[in-house]
Amino acid sequence: MLRDRLNRPVRDLRISVTDKCNFRCNYCMPEEVFGFQYKFMPRANILSFEEITRLARLFAELGVSKIRLTGGEPLLRSQLDRLIAALHDIPGIQDIAMTTNCYFLAEKAQILRDAGLNRVTASLDTLRPDLFQKLAGGHLQLEKVMDGLRRAADVGFQAVKVNSVIQRGVNDTEVVDLVRFARDNGLILRFIEYMDVGNLNGWNMAQVVTARELIETVSKTFPLVPLEKNYSSETANRYRFADGAGELGVIASVSQPFCGDCSRIRLSADGKLYTCLFIEDGLDIKSRMRDGATDEELREILCSLWRKRTDRYSEVRASHTNKPRNNKKIEMYQIGG
Repeated sequence: MLRDRLNRPVRDLRISVTDKCNFRCNYCMPEEVFGFQYKFMPRANILSFEEITRLARLFAELGVSKIRLTGGEPLLRSQLDRLIAALHDIPGIQDIAMTTNCYFLAEKAQILRDAGLNRVTASLDTLRPDLFQKLAGGHLQLEKVMDGLRRAADVGFQAVKVNSVIQRGVNDTEVVDLVRFARDNGLILRFIEYMDVGNLNGWNMAQVVTARELIETVSKTFPLVPLEKNYSSETANRYRFADGAGELGVIASVSQPFCGDCSRIRLSADGKLYTCLFIEDGLDIKSRMRDGATDEELREILCSLWRKRTDRYSEVRASHTNKPRNNKKIEMYQIGG
């Protein structure tokens, strides 16, 4: 079994299918930096579906069983159902999920489900239309996200989750409202601590609402009972509602790092492999493929990369964040979080 230097297996492959996004969330692609006329990568720089499928097959042979499609916004990649169908046919791949802002999901949910997409995770940080436009873009409509969520439930995905990044002084007053919304609509809510991903969001620890605070706030209205993790590398601390109305999770990568069980590797849209969300640069696997590398040669590159892996940024975050920000990190929109 392929393992890194900290004895962690490779189990999860996160694939960014595009760097494009129609949102300008302040913690990922702040509008003052990118604007809505920002020029994304040209199509020739982006991995083809065939290239993605080839790498996914090699990773499956090395132990990967779960794939998550990300972006940017993955639904901006045309004919995404073709890629999902190809990934679904790879021996060893047991689960295909997608993280999306849901803006275009209503019209695409059925074809993606039919192609083999198992699960959907939606990004939703507020239920207020005015704040939604402030956070994501003034021309965007919250109702389109809600339409996507409703359609996801209708077509029968195995699970529909909602990720909410909570920032102090921004949307922290909506914690209970978001929980109530998820409970009422049969959704699994995952709160995410505001993380220092990339270099552009002006992250400050004072903006972080910790997992402990979130759970204490929720418990006052909806009593919670802790649950065991489904598997060791699961990112969320899970709880069930004491009244039996579903479950809640908190991803506490700032206050309770979980690097020790991390089994994830990320493939960017332009064909680089990243062994950590907070890494400075990735390994250019696209050039090797386009230069004619055989499957055996590519397999050896993948094995070598993982075997040398020592990343555990979240566990040593303090030693990084107390230094000047000259340790440039990959931006989240490039690898999908």
